Parts: sequence; C-alpha cells; structure tokens
Amino acid sequence: LSLPLDYPGGDALIGARKPPRLFASAFDDGRVIYNSIIRRWDGCCDTCSDDGVTLNTQYSTQWDSLPHVGSMFDADDDGVAEMVCYNGFKAGEDVLRPNDEGGPYAKKLGIETLAEACPQGRASMLNFHAVWGKAKKAIGYDDTMRVIEAQKVDVRRGDFLLLYTGYDELLLGMNKQPDRDVLYAHCTGFDGYDRKLQEWIVDSGVVAICSDNLAVEVEHLPAPDGSHTSMPLHELCLFKQGIFLGELWYLKELADWLLANKRSACFLTAPPLRLPGAVGSP
Repeated sequence: LSLPLDYPGGDALIGARKPPRLFASAFDDGRVIYNSIIRRWDGCCDTCSDDGVTLNTQYSTQWDSLPHVGSMFDADDDGVAEMVCYNGFKAGEDVLRPNDEGGPYAKKLGIETLAEACPQGRASMLNFHAVWGKAKKAIGYDDTMRVIEAQKVDVRRGDFLLLYTGYDELLLGMNKQPDRDVLYAHCTGFDGYDRKLQEWIVDSGVVAICSDNLAVEVEHLPAPDGSHTSMPLHELCLFKQGIFLGELWYLKELADWLLANKRSACFLTAPPLRLPGAVGSP
C-alpha cells in the first residue's frame, strides 16, 4: 500500500518535505563502503556495499502520529492558550522543539507507540473515485452516507477507514515531476468543516483514516465563521480523538480488486517504522 518512497518527487507539494537522499556509508577515516573490498584479519576479503538515507518521514506514503497536529488550548485553565497535543501533552515539555535539549523529539505520543501497538485489523474502503472519478469535490456527511449505502460498506468500531480518490494514480503518472496546480484541482477528500461528518467519524469508532490523497481532507476550503484551523479534520482526529491519519497511500490495486469482487472490507496491516520520538513515518 506504499508508493515508491521517492514519490511525489521534488518539493512542489510541500516545500519543507524533501525527497530521500541515499548516501554511501563511510568509516571515520573516510573509507567508503560501496563496491569496496573489505579485508579481514585472517586474509579473507569480501566486496561490500553499505548505505544510509536521509528521509523526511512524511514525504511519501506515511502515518501521522498524534503530535503531528495539536492546537492552541488553555490546558491549565489560567486564561492563556498554549500549544497542546492529544491528551494534554505540551509542546516544549512532552514534545521537544529543535532548540530544546534533546529535541526535536516527541517524548510522548511518538510514532513508536503505533509501531509497538502493531496496527493491523479490519479495514473498510469508501471508493470515492468510483463515483466522482478524479473530479475535485469535498465530501461531506450526506455524500459519504450515499457512498456507504451504494457500495454496501459496513463501517464497524475499530476499523481502519480507507478513502480511495484516484490521487495515487494521478501522482504516479507525473513521473516524479508533480504539477501542484493539477493535483490541487483534482480528486476528492473529506470536507473537514462538515460538523455532521465530524460527528459521524467520532461515533463510528474508527481507529484511523487513511487515504491516497495528500491530507485525507480537502485543503484550502473557505473556513466558516469562528473557525481557527485550516485543517479541521486533523485537529479533530489527531488532537481531540486520538485517531491516526495515513496519507499518500497507494490504494488503486486494492480498490480495483474490492470493487470488482463486490467487497468493501479487507484485512489491513501497515506498520510504521519503530523510530522513537518521530512525529511521522513511512
């Protein structure tokens, strides 16, 4: 369910997220281990290559961990809002900033908590692409219910909810030269501002929402009066409810197979890297 981890390519989608960079491992004295002859003490030798990677954890197919998005919230009830993550964990104390000693590091809620819990179980798919193709549309509660009824989807408590929009196919067709304008002008996603949809997500009991698009929810929607966030579904899921989000997943083959076989549920296993302190993972 993963794209090649060097997709989308470049940094046109989110400028701060750079493509992975492979490099050859080297000893402190400068000797590089790549197509190298390694001699042992007893005279034997082997040819060997060894490498490393600098990888933005949320560049390609990814899990968002809970401290990825928090909110300004008066957790101390002193009239002053502070940066808070799920369950009251605070920026600078539980989620260390780069200039904090030992930071950046999520002491609480890091992605290792999801890895250790072994994310696997029943998944239910909503195939939005089968209804709207690659048309741009923010999917609210009413449209979601129509898809559930038409595709006979049985969303149960504890499910991973999968959303297929066709974004993965569009992205792969760009061959690592993504056109930001084209991508933002196509494909569906949840309308994060829809209050009925928010209530349904909470009441459904799903443990995660995973999509082939960039953010699960459609970005850059006009915010309603009184809203303080541009990513309302991220705030709802990661900050308020502890529901994990997965983005840029490769779902086309699974979606096509489920549709052809008149099914909507499957067994899903999708472990992140057990990388302590990280706020996301391939």
